[in-house]
Amino acid sequence: MTVDFGLNQQQRDFAASIDAALGVADLPAAVRAWSQGDVAPGRKVWQQLANLGVTALNVPERFEGLAADPVDLVVALERLGRWCVPGPVTESIAVAPILLADDDRCAGLAAGELIATVALPPQMPRAVDADSAGLVLLAGEGGITEAALSQCHQSVDPSRRLYDVTAIGQLWQADLVRAYEFGALATAAQLVGAAEALLNATVEYAKQRTQFGRVIGSYQAIKHKLADVHIAIELARPLIYGAALSLSPRDVSAAKVAAGDAGLLAARSALQTHGAIGFTQEHDLSLWLLRVQALRSAWGTSEAHRRRVLEAL
Repeated sequence: MTVDFGLNQQQRDFAASIDAALGVADLPAAVRAWSQGDVAPGRKVWQQLANLGVTALNVPERFEGLAADPVDLVVALERLGRWCVPGPVTESIAVAPILLADDDRCAGLAAGELIATVALPPQMPRAVDADSAGLVLLAGEGGITEAALSQCHQSVDPSRRLYDVTAIGQLWQADLVRAYEFGALATAAQLVGAAEALLNATVEYAKQRTQFGRVIGSYQAIKHKLADVHIAIELARPLIYGAALSLSPRDVSAAKVAAGDAGLLAARSALQTHGAIGFTQEHDLSLWLLRVQALRSAWGTSEAHRRRVLEAL
């Protein structure tokens, strides 16, 4: 007897529909605009995601959500990482619906009318894109409150501004443990998608760039480097889907570590293959390079997640 861990046809079609919509949306321009404070192009992308049901995946059915399986969420978030979608993707799509589980505002999340962001100290002490979100939440041991913005901090990724926030309003309770696992899992999925994007871009570039009269993709060193990236991605992907099935802290942390390692290897290989041009602001590759660096430390650093895995053994 064999067990098939592959995606079913419906999930593959869902991923393809996201790719089709985002592939014509000029995401690099939207990311650059978001970095400059112009969120209009990015909001159009979010509305497309809402039309596809992405923003409703983790929302309860009573609020017009899909209450989808976590595997479906991972399918979507991986594609969003692939296209470098701007905004608080993990926070609004994966985490906020858990923190607002009994709140009517979940309907706004499902419809894409409301974008939320979350600070969850100590793992996530600041709220990303709080200036662009319609709802800012602060979660802690005492419960969850709405939050007000204070000091802004620049991230390594200019499209991800980080804000200190302070609690306002009344407390309510929610499943913070589940919220954190979903946050780490969703971030891991985006890292795998971003790594795939970097690998694809690097492969295409290696087919075009010549050195010493030969296309660089014909050199064994380049082939081995790109093969290593492919292997790292294919090792991380099943860990993410396995974590989506179990949602155990050990499995989620193992997935986050593997995804971060794959993203870092993809970024290094892309930059080494492209050369200095890949890190210029004018080259789209830089958007993915910076996004990988930001996501690796978001929702728990690799060191923190490695500790969780070791503690669970």
